Amino acid sequence: MARQRSIVKLEGTIGDLTFYKTKDGYIAKEKSSVSADRIRKDPAFQRTRENGAEFGRAGKAGKVLRSSIRQLLQNVADSRIVSRLTKEMVKVIQMDETNPRGLRNVIDGEAELLTGFDFNLNAQLGNSLYAPWEWTLDRATGDAGITMAPFSPSSMIAAPGGTTHFKIVAAAMEIDFENEKSVTVNAETAVLAWNTTQTAPVNLALQLPADSTHPLFLVLGIEFYQEVNSVQYPLRNGAYNALKIIDVQG
Repeated sequence: MARQRSIVKLEGTIGDLTFYKTKDGYIAKEKSSVSADRIRKDPAFQRTRENGAEFGRAGKAGKVLRSSIRQLLQNVADSRIVSRLTKEMVKVIQMDETNPRGLRNVIDGEAELLTGFDFNLNAQLGNSLYAPWEWTLDRATGDAGITMAPFSPSSMIAAPGGTTHFKIVAAAMEIDFENEKSVTVNAETAVLAWNTTQTAPVNLALQLPADSTHPLFLVLGIEFYQEVNSVQYPLRNGAYNALKIIDVQG
């Protein structure tokens, strides 16, 4: 795969070369000489088929995870969420020591590897929210949540220019990857002023089913707003909003 650097940008196919536009610019790729039928049947491509099966499984698992917090992700602007999360899901699947190559999956892998994943790479939670927090994610009781002691927003939140208000958001998820189902509970603070006034204690309580046999996730995020004529508008359509997986129990 190569980048087009010509003044004239091409799209389409010329001979064995295909030209197309991506978010990274104009790309040129040589047409493969290997047929899809051969890849499906030829023993020489066994590893290719195995890798393809696991990559597809990783993509599907990433979609299930994203769908479980669709409400929050609608406020997060990162065009690379799908590809980045699929890449991390591949790592999870590769840690499966139970099944043979090609049949490895998220359930038997290490879902805990997703801890620390930022859904917005351009606005990571660690670069925005400095107020200390404590969290709960209890499989036996289903109790989950985030608590924060009172803090000064202007001192403990690195807000982008134009910010007048913010909101802390959280979600706990029980995800059944095998059946592509999930249980999600969301919680959020009120929209708070970004100033020097101490906040009240933050207590975002979340309740999942007790004694779950599925992987559990806890995410924490922050959303920024700008007030105009007493109305709070999302700042830059979510470009600065952060959302992060802070705990996973596989």
